[in-house]
Amino acid sequence: MASRRKSNRNEPPREFSSPACYLHEFAGEPALAGLAVKRVQEPPSAQDGHRVLVDRLWPRGISKARAALDEWCTEVAPSTALRRWYHANLSRWPEFRSRYRAELHAHAAALEPLRERAARQRVTLLYAARDTQRNHALVLREVLQERPRAAPQRAGTRQP
Repeated sequence: MASRRKSNRNEPPREFSSPACYLHEFAGEPALAGLAVKRVQEPPSAQDGHRVLVDRLWPRGISKARAALDEWCTEVAPSTALRRWYHANLSRWPEFRSRYRAELHAHAAALEPLRERAARQRVTLLYAARDTQRNHALVLREVLQERPRAAPQRAGTRQP
């Protein structure tokens, strides 16, 4: 028969198994904020948070109810010309990444609402591409996680 530890009636009840096991409980909710990437064809989950479709075209075969979107941001998707250029030859992935990043930096104002929301809550970027390793949503997440570039200062103006 296993021996049981006698509890001292004067000590408060133990809430945690050990100090190493309960440290995560004091750390707030870091896993609930930030950016996730997911195919729109996957079923929605409670951990998705704010679901944003980041494709310029509506995904084929997906109803609005099944997509369960909170937002559809076409302005942060690759341009039609860039998307067609890349899909003509998928070996252009490195060049596609750099061109898409340049497009995103040119439209930095469109990124700010997503970046601000991701600082407050989980944002899941949804995409329809079949390739889960090389798609524009992964590049978009990288750019959103970077610090925004400062606007270039005009000649002859001073900052206060």
